[in-house]
Amino acid sequence: MPKIEYERIGEYTRTALLILAENDGVLRSREVLQEVGKRLEFTEYEAERYEKSGYIRWESILHFYSISCVKAGWVIKNKGFWYLTEEGRKVINFSNLDFFNLSEEKYREWSSNQPDKESVSEPDSEDNGEAEFNPLVTIEMAQSSAQEGLVNFVSTREAYEFQDMVAALLRSMGYHTPFIAPRGPDGGVDIIAYRDPLGTTAPRISVQVKQRSDTKASVQEVRELSGLLGRDGDTGLFVSTGGFTKDALNAAKNSSNHIETIDLGRFIDLWTTFYPDMKEEDRLFMPLTEITFYSPPN
Repeated sequence: MPKIEYERIGEYTRTALLILAENDGVLRSREVLQEVGKRLEFTEYEAERYEKSGYIRWESILHFYSISCVKAGWVIKNKGFWYLTEEGRKVINFSNLDFFNLSEEKYREWSSNQPDKESVSEPDSEDNGEAEFNPLVTIEMAQSSAQEGLVNFVSTREAYEFQDMVAALLRSMGYHTPFIAPRGPDGGVDIIAYRDPLGTTAPRISVQVKQRSDTKASVQEVRELSGLLGRDGDTGLFVSTGGFTKDALNAAKNSSNHIETIDLGRFIDLWTTFYPDMKEEDRLFMPLTEITFYSPPN
């Protein structure tokens, strides 16, 4: 049976980290795979789909061996997103084989410290076949697919519908939303949220919502929100599906009034977290179904 060499697997995983580094250290799992697929040329064997699972061989193997990158502390995976750590940045210029060997060494170090060593899934496999049916790969690929579905759904909502979703999320967190901007010219604040019905208890939140998946919120937009926060105890919340520029994040962090930022990933994370607390009519904006997997030690 053909085998994908370790140096080539190192190229898969190292390329994934390079792509993360080029994208401010964070991308959705599906985006990582898409970019690796654009950057590398694959043989017919690598691009073949497994007959039983239907997974593409190189994608499954990348997911499988990325476990070692996680255990090495180079990548963090959370809610369908991959995050590059500072330790990961230090190794992206290694050769492909050195990268692979070091990641496996780090995995073995982690594995040797686990109390139940026999239950740990080893990522080292002679014919790469273990990648197809490894439950950790199945779970990660299912999570990636589910996350992609949520991202696509939110990203295609019309601006005022997404604004209503943000208000629904705030209500699930215990806030009252007496003002939600009607359709028409932008008046600056899209939602006002209070802890009590009359707004007598701080914090009082002024919310700016930007539904622009391909455009990051700018520093000027964050400063404009800051300028609208007049009273003591006022807090700003900026929700941007396109994320934020670095300058915008710095402006929010250094604002004299507290300004919280929520990008698309964090919005989805909060929606899934507070979904059980939503009223039925608010759940209808984005209904969720929970699926439970067996998750063995990894």
